[in-house]
Amino acid sequence: MKILLWHVHGSWTNAFVRGGHEYLLPGPPEGIGLSGRDWPNAREVDLSEVDADVAVIQRPEEIGHVPGGIPVVYLEHNTPRHPNQPHPLKDWDGTIVHVTHFNDLMWDCGSARTTVIEHGVVDPGHLYSGDLARAAVVVNEPVRRGRVVGTDLLPRFAEVAPLDVYGMKTEELGEVGRGDHDLDSLHRELARRRVYLHPVRWTSLGLSLIESMHLGMPVVALACTEVVRAVPPEAGVVSTDVDDLVRGLAGLVADPALAREKGKQAREFALANYGLDAFLRAWDRLLTGVCG
Repeated sequence: MKILLWHVHGSWTNAFVRGGHEYLLPGPPEGIGLSGRDWPNAREVDLSEVDADVAVIQRPEEIGHVPGGIPVVYLEHNTPRHPNQPHPLKDWDGTIVHVTHFNDLMWDCGSARTTVIEHGVVDPGHLYSGDLARAAVVVNEPVRRGRVVGTDLLPRFAEVAPLDVYGMKTEELGEVGRGDHDLDSLHRELARRRVYLHPVRWTSLGLSLIESMHLGMPVVALACTEVVRAVPPEAGVVSTDVDDLVRGLAGLVADPALAREKGKQAREFALANYGLDAFLRAWDRLLTGVCG
């Protein structure tokens, strides 16, 4: 198939374009194209010259830019602000794909058909060493997003373990901010930290969490949104009680053997539930059906 999609979510697209199809990404001014990514099955296109079998759109405004006659699937990455929020495509006659069951539950999509295709990631390998007795956090714009991503909780965790916070505009946090990294260097940095900390209150399931589990990292996470499904008890500590999480973080940082064992369990679970092959097969089934 020839699949038209905009480059919106880089980490998700990195997995999606690993399938056996041709992926057409609009370049400027309609989109950002490849943006320097080395995706061999993907190429930048002029939207006016696109001949595609199906389009996967991720923003409501993209509907009007899909050339006529191309069937469309809408991919929703985000969690709604509240459970009564109507989806921008509520009652649409197409299919809305959610990346988590939580999102599917919470969005009001009306009569629109919905389905869930959970995340899959390109396996970075079991890189975990955990040689640094520190916790890693990955979040973009933590100052602007504040409580939503748990920025206010970071000082409590920092009392029991040094923190390294990665992502866009993390420099605004001061000495704990480590800035944005390309995916390969981020994985290397994360894998040296003893624990992956996920203090997020309300957002869709972050791919960095799934990637950290693939690396073999143990996880300490707030039991919010999809986390209770994505992180099993044997992979770390999951709770809505921050005191529980603080104790769990302290215990894992202090016990490298325990952290390594829970990280091993995290990797096994991630490979079984968020592997690339199952993700691509699910998308193949859906898009083949949409194309008729």
